[in-house]
Amino acid sequence: MLMSAPTSDRVMPREFPTGGGRRFQGVIARIGALLSRTGFIRAACTLVFTLSPVFAFSPQSPDPGVGANSVRDDSEKDLTPASESKRILWIIPNYRTSPSLKDYKPLAPREKFKIASEDSIDRGTLALAALFGGQAQLTNSERSFGQGGKGYVRYFATSYGDWAIGNFMTEALYPTLLRQDPRYFRRSVGSGWSRLGYAAAQIFRTHSDSGSVVFNFSEIVGNSTAAAISTAYYPGSRDAQSTATKLGIQLGVDAASNILKEFWPDLSRKFGRQHRLTKIGGEPSL
Repeated sequence: MLMSAPTSDRVMPREFPTGGGRRFQGVIARIGALLSRTGFIRAACTLVFTLSPVFAFSPQSPDPGVGANSVRDDSEKDLTPASESKRILWIIPNYRTSPSLKDYKPLAPREKFKIASEDSIDRGTLALAALFGGQAQLTNSERSFGQGGKGYVRYFATSYGDWAIGNFMTEALYPTLLRQDPRYFRRSVGSGWSRLGYAAAQIFRTHSDSGSVVFNFSEIVGNSTAAAISTAYYPGSRDAQSTATKLGIQLGVDAASNILKEFWPDLSRKFGRQHRLTKIGGEPSL
């Protein structure tokens, strides 16, 4: 997946005719700042460190046997393919995550293209493209696009193009040509830090269709190709430095996405437990 790299993190003021327009501008600016550049990476890591139980100290249950069985039962349920969530945080597409490497079976080329298609047409991808497009317009990252409704349409279209082209390059085309598996295989066991390192390293390491561990050429070459293609529709970013910056940002974003994929079952259980406690009048704990 590839997204536009704004040339400035500073939000440029824009004039709106009404107070409602200014409030809308402020909301989009805050959301865009959260998602843009390394902000997305920081937000993902902060969420995992703050809420994931594997990074939190929890006192032992008075009845270790019952507590352990309960956790084990919940974990086994969450690790079944049928329960695999198709979205992380209810918006980020999650079609290429596999709960484990057990009973590994390679994907056929049509299955790889199906994953890329599902990721690209998901409503979450459209929402992310809208947010990133709005943030790019507010920072005036591509001056030739202009402002107003017409300018936003161009920002949205190019932002969506970044996502879709990146998806097909890294999840379909290059994995098919290089016979590599585009899926993220969740580790689920071990310390929080070991799982964090495993997740981040998957942008450089993947599995071939034969099951062996290989360098992730699909990720690196795929995103490099997508960054190069983007120069065709970003006239102000056609130099080598801008292209390299886009590639670096995207690799960081993909690493953060892998971290969210790794810990999403833990976070989901945490959110679900808080919801159940709230319904029965309990006090949820972070």
